[in-house]
Amino acid sequence: MGIFDKLFGNKKPAKLDVSARFQLDRHAFSGTMSKFHVAKEIGTGKLYGIKFLDQKKLEHFRSRFKGLNKPEEGEIAMQISSPLVVKTYEHGKTKTGQEYILMEYIEGTGLDAVIRSQRKELAVHRLKMIRQMAEAVQVVHDAGFIHRDVCPRNFICHSNLTGVRLIDFGLTIPNEPTYRQPGNRTGTPQYMAPEIVRRRATDTRVDVFALGVTIYRMLTWNHPWGSEDTSGMAALTHDSAEVTSIFDHRPDLNRKLGQAIHKCMEVNVEDRMPSCKRFLGAIRSVKSEKEEGG
Repeated sequence: MGIFDKLFGNKKPAKLDVSARFQLDRHAFSGTMSKFHVAKEIGTGKLYGIKFLDQKKLEHFRSRFKGLNKPEEGEIAMQISSPLVVKTYEHGKTKTGQEYILMEYIEGTGLDAVIRSQRKELAVHRLKMIRQMAEAVQVVHDAGFIHRDVCPRNFICHSNLTGVRLIDFGLTIPNEPTYRQPGNRTGTPQYMAPEIVRRRATDTRVDVFALGVTIYRMLTWNHPWGSEDTSGMAALTHDSAEVTSIFDHRPDLNRKLGQAIHKCMEVNVEDRMPSCKRFLGAIRSVKSEKEEGG
């Protein structure tokens, strides 16, 4: 039974009349498979985020899971509940047939923009945010899913940089054997684990790898492999090129924190940090991102 069956029985939800219910901000943010608008609900004045899915790209993605009855992005998002994950309220189709997802609106900035601008004030709450990021990804895993696109673009920082929220389940899959088979090469190339790039079987540790790369960039502004190439070709080096030690960029970094991040980025899956929960355990005693006396 799908989520709509649970909520509405045999009755399908009404199609959304966007213009009757919302006033959309003119500026749209483009994602991998969607466009995002800030939407003001006309009746209440409340702000939401609304995501309109690109049908062509969506069908191409769905074709990878033909015959598996994969749950839709909105259905997945509504099963993941945490203060560290952006809340999804509803999903369905508009009156024009476009698929949409309605979510809470978070006033803030993407972590990718914060990294690009190298905002120094990030350092004040960075360790707390690193823990929140790991907790958020663990929430996804505990709900029975693999995010598959953990990267700075998919974390929204609070406007004062005191916290962070995980977003976007467009590439998320159930953590089940049929979805972990080799061949699904999707994600953001700079953050792809080698087993994705080489079309091998995957599991939740692809998210652990991507989280390690994300935190490395957050702490150093640099990419672990030294390249700013965002193409799939660059990802092919993730199991051959040596990672630059995080301590080369940050000799003052807490040793336990730095070592745990490197453990997340191990090429060999069996050598990698096994979970975000274990990563959090490894840095539990870390009180400051800087080594004592650093």
